[in-house]
Amino acid sequence: MPEHNADLVILGGGSGGYACALRAAELGMSVVLVERDKLGGTCLHYGCIPTKALLHAADVADSAREGDRIGVKSSVSGIDMAGVNSYKDGVVAKLYKGLQGLVKSRKIEFVAGDGRFEAPNAVTVNGDRYVGAKVVLATGSYARTLPGLEIGGRVITSNEALRLEDVPRSMIVLGGGVIGVEFASVFKSFGADVTIVEALPRLVPAEDEFASKLLERAFRRRKIAFKTGVKFTGAKQTDSGVTVSLESGEDLEAEYLLVAVGRGPNTANAGYEEAGVNMERGFVLTDERLRTNLPDVYAVGDIVPGLQLAHRGFQQGIFIAEDIAGLNPPVINEAGIPRVTYCEPEVASVGLTEAQAREAFGEIQTLTYDLAGNGKSQILQTQGAIKLVKQGGDGTPGPVVGVHLVGARVGELIGEAQLIYNWDAQAEDVAALVHAHPTQNEALGEAHLALAGKPLHAHS
Repeated sequence: MPEHNADLVILGGGSGGYACALRAAELGMSVVLVERDKLGGTCLHYGCIPTKALLHAADVADSAREGDRIGVKSSVSGIDMAGVNSYKDGVVAKLYKGLQGLVKSRKIEFVAGDGRFEAPNAVTVNGDRYVGAKVVLATGSYARTLPGLEIGGRVITSNEALRLEDVPRSMIVLGGGVIGVEFASVFKSFGADVTIVEALPRLVPAEDEFASKLLERAFRRRKIAFKTGVKFTGAKQTDSGVTVSLESGEDLEAEYLLVAVGRGPNTANAGYEEAGVNMERGFVLTDERLRTNLPDVYAVGDIVPGLQLAHRGFQQGIFIAEDIAGLNPPVINEAGIPRVTYCEPEVASVGLTEAQAREAFGEIQTLTYDLAGNGKSQILQTQGAIKLVKQGGDGTPGPVVGVHLVGARVGELIGEAQLIYNWDAQAEDVAALVHAHPTQNEALGEAHLALAGKPLHAHS
């Protein structure tokens, strides 16, 4: 078997893998990047980018449909899914071409094929063996299903939902987490009747309860049906639809069942267990510096327990490259990673929920600022709020340890919010900053003014 040597061999060319490759090459390392599908992985081709393109198309449809509210005579005569898919695929293709160019320009050796890790420090692919002084495992995740629920026909995952050729008349979404509510939002905007089924007591259950309540209220206004706290027990499909059975005894019918119950680590048949990598439920276990139990072997992204977010993978990839290069980067604080759900309205957060903060600190203070007091939010005709969670009781100094936002476009506010959390800012620090008027960003300033005890456009 031909053998090739490099400073760094990376198995997986998704967000974490390619970010690690780019930064390592920038730092002077020779890099081999192995990917069995397309460079860019799930995020670029089946996740973040194409889904957000659909969500933008849905936003345009909603804006046209609601034009009369602001005196613009507009309407939606229909959704051309061929056109929507062409737009979506064009966005992906442009970014894919750019990424390919970046990898080539950094002189990274890209190997297309189904790679397999072999201890202590090699990846075999296409009959060749690539040996690295360091190895990074970055094989990403796949769309999960439930036991006994087979994907096919009218039962689809997000992968198939991205390629639908027509807007379904109706859809049941199994799972009320990030992926589920985003697709529910898209297809409702496109004109489908949508029902979400979530086994846990509320939608987006990983978020602060405040955010769940506001999202549920908004979904009721949009006539997106949802059933929470009820378990799925089975599904039967015909050529024309699906019948979904619930533990409550109720049956639901729709043209499609979209299974959105989360993503699992893509580690099967990759050689990890055979090589002796410590694993748990399919995930690769690492220390805080992303080192596995094997010397000089790291893991990154969705295969490492924690948030399954592309930007987490990016940062972890950069971290590993800099760590290997001896730059001693600071450990990534998972709570400081911003989280955004891009449905309408958007949900964004960073730091701790109120429940987590109470458990961690005991005494806390919370403040909720309604977007009704924000001029730009009124212009955008959006409803929502910002919730701040502060360490320490009322009247005592302490940093803001959680920022939670609900409303149109609030994902664009998370940049400042993550600086507030990660730099341990106190309400007084943020209140002293000047926020442009009229912007939604200004609402963050107003919320911190209120938390600092000097509310402006808010009741004290």
